[in-house]
Amino acid sequence: MTTPPNRAPGASPLRPAGLPAWNPPSPEARSRFQAALKPDSNGLVAAIAQAHGTGEVLMLAWMNAEAVEETLRTGRVTYYSRSRKGLWRKGETSGQVQHLIDLRLDCDGDALLATVHQDGVACHTGRRSCFSWGLAEEEVRPLEPVLADPAALYGSAG
Repeated sequence: MTTPPNRAPGASPLRPAGLPAWNPPSPEARSRFQAALKPDSNGLVAAIAQAHGTGEVLMLAWMNAEAVEETLRTGRVTYYSRSRKGLWRKGETSGQVQHLIDLRLDCDGDALLATVHQDGVACHTGRRSCFSWGLAEEEVRPLEPVLADPAALYGSAG
């Protein structure tokens, strides 16, 4: 993954018109938020991304402390990729960026809900949501259309 010219790794791309500028919590507040997290034995918490305005559930991914810190600091949603064993800045390859509106903890501190403004699609299959499959005519199949060609987003079939 490459960083666009004139942008530091992890820097937040410009927020879309109409979206308020990101005002990051203070380092002290971010530290308190981190202290409230109760990660699993791998240092991870589940993170659900929900579309701002519609409430649509877009995806579920994982965050570690570093991903939470970067997300809160930059306003750009960053996850931890278990397969790549490193930070995954949503949209870094595809341009399908998630801009943070709000980040909340569940009552146990072991899951997060990120309210986001989603640029484009959230799913690597080119669908708006990763939760686009279900039973139809007794078969598990996609229930939502492909809105973006995965090959165009990622250079492969996704």
